[in-house]
Amino acid sequence: MRFLALYDASPTTHDFLLQKNASPGIIFLVMERAVYRIIDANFNRSREAIRLIEEYCRFALNSASLAAGAKKIRHELSALIGNLDGARLIAGRDTLGDVGVGMAVDNQMKRADLADSLTAAQKRLTEALRVLAELVAPLNQPVAENLEKLRYDAYTLEKNIVTFGTAAGKYSRVRLYVVISSNLPADVFALTEKCIVGGADCIQLRAKNIADDKLFALASEFVKLCKDGNVLSIINDRVDVAVAGGADGVHLGQNDLPVEQAYRLAMTPLIIGKSTHSIEQLKAACGQPIVYASLGPVYATPTKPAAEAVGLEYVSQGTKILADTAIGHVAIGGINLENIENVLKAGAKTVAVCRAVTDSDNPRLACKKLKEKIVSFQSDD
Repeated sequence: MRFLALYDASPTTHDFLLQKNASPGIIFLVMERAVYRIIDANFNRSREAIRLIEEYCRFALNSASLAAGAKKIRHELSALIGNLDGARLIAGRDTLGDVGVGMAVDNQMKRADLADSLTAAQKRLTEALRVLAELVAPLNQPVAENLEKLRYDAYTLEKNIVTFGTAAGKYSRVRLYVVISSNLPADVFALTEKCIVGGADCIQLRAKNIADDKLFALASEFVKLCKDGNVLSIINDRVDVAVAGGADGVHLGQNDLPVEQAYRLAMTPLIIGKSTHSIEQLKAACGQPIVYASLGPVYATPTKPAAEAVGLEYVSQGTKILADTAIGHVAIGGINLENIENVLKAGAKTVAVCRAVTDSDNPRLACKKLKEKIVSFQSDD
């Protein structure tokens, strides 16, 4: 009897239930009221948590797709609880008599930053949904089952937020992106080291027509060099090699593995870039969970002789489209020290180069001059 009484916060009810003459019917009514109070409290708790998550996706990540996912959970949650007796939920509420009001532990409401608040909200959401599913089950089994499904949707959303947010945060710092197109380990390693010293923020390994075992060995050492130099490492085309080699990301072409499948292979937050050569391709890419889109080739380039140059207009249009999304960009194709300023004027914040560095007599100095151009332009902007 004493254990049952603990479900109700009211001291008056607590004392009443301790009496020996309390009837089973009264006890049942009190327990039923406690159930509705707990459901009401956890509905409010979960609704408040998902609202914070939604706002984080909207204003911090600027991600329409993640914000929409959070909003969907919020609306489904309200619709499911709407199947219960709303009047009883409200009637059971007893804020003044709730012993939990004012109860606090050290540092309960202290948050280091917005990301810390997000983490707390994500944990509150899944905990509250678990409580709701368990207590709603005796009242409405179909609703309880859907609440349980919603809990797993919340876990998936949490993963997507962390995965995208971590990768996007890393990529947001990239200004100079160098593509090394070679199958020769000695060339790749030497160029990587020189680009790191020269100020490259991100380096992509583009090794074509090489056996998988040799590619993996090359990529693994390349990734290690980048990591030691505090530079992001990207593998071209091969998601499996990027994941196995521990790279920061992978760059996918229009005909490579779909982005959603690439994420399935990822063991850690993975930067995924996507090549686009037209507004149509860019808009399609915006509907995918990519971290950045490449815009190019801006100028004709021997690196991709079959690709038609898209020009500066595409860079201008593309960066404007991406500005309203959470997706980053990189202008690529035929860019060098002589024309990089025109690319920056067109709206590019991140620029990729290949031959301008790799074919240079002094790759380190070439990187240094390109990086200085970017930094100087953006400082004056």
